[in-house]
Amino acid sequence: MMELLRISAVSYLNTFPFVYGIRESGDLNNYRLDLDVPSICAEKLINDQVDISLVPAGALTDLDEYHIVAPYCIGAVKEVKTVLLLSKVPLEKISRIYLDFDSLTSVRLVRVLANHYWKISPSFVPLEAGHLAGGEQPESVVAIGDKTFGMRQYYPYIYDLASEWIAYTALPFVFAIWISKRELPAEITEPLVRALEYGISHKSESLDYFSDRLPDCGDCLGYLEENISYHFDEQKKQGLAKFLKFLR
Repeated sequence: MMELLRISAVSYLNTFPFVYGIRESGDLNNYRLDLDVPSICAEKLINDQVDISLVPAGALTDLDEYHIVAPYCIGAVKEVKTVLLLSKVPLEKISRIYLDFDSLTSVRLVRVLANHYWKISPSFVPLEAGHLAGGEQPESVVAIGDKTFGMRQYYPYIYDLASEWIAYTALPFVFAIWISKRELPAEITEPLVRALEYGISHKSESLDYFSDRLPDCGDCLGYLEENISYHFDEQKKQGLAKFLKFLR
């Protein structure tokens, strides 16, 4: 039996139900939970700093082996609202796209869309950590997470990457899934699954729990219920498989 279960989860609003469930369901004992940006969630699992992580889909091709530990994800079956290409010029006039350091999946998704769906050939420029948090407004930028709620007002052209993917493939998009690098016994994974299930069935309570950390998103509960789809179902598995095929 593992002495201490080390978990990494995303620190954004869309993951608050998961975090609430882990902390408050009573199903998990003897764990350490780190809250990180998606790119760091992946890095920690790859470097064996955690046992289980909510890993961005874009990082799955960087792992030789992984095991899905829960039937839940951060997914979208319509617009996701917090994964955006923001631009001051229309799509066909974009020549350079800056890429959010926090993201691993979206910065790869935007390349797939640019190449196969939009048929544009911009240059891509990675940003350093924290660059967008300072309020900088590059002409065209992929941005993710809670900061996007405040960025929308500065950009006349907003492309929701989940909506664009769905329009292109007719499949949902999966941004992150719960995985481990090695197979874990049921006595570890089953309590985690129950905790996550508890969290997503108590979304409103999770917002009360994180009331001091809520972004200015208008209707946070509406966002969790309408824009984030948490069940890793068959359609999402197909969407994820298609995305990974593009990456490979």
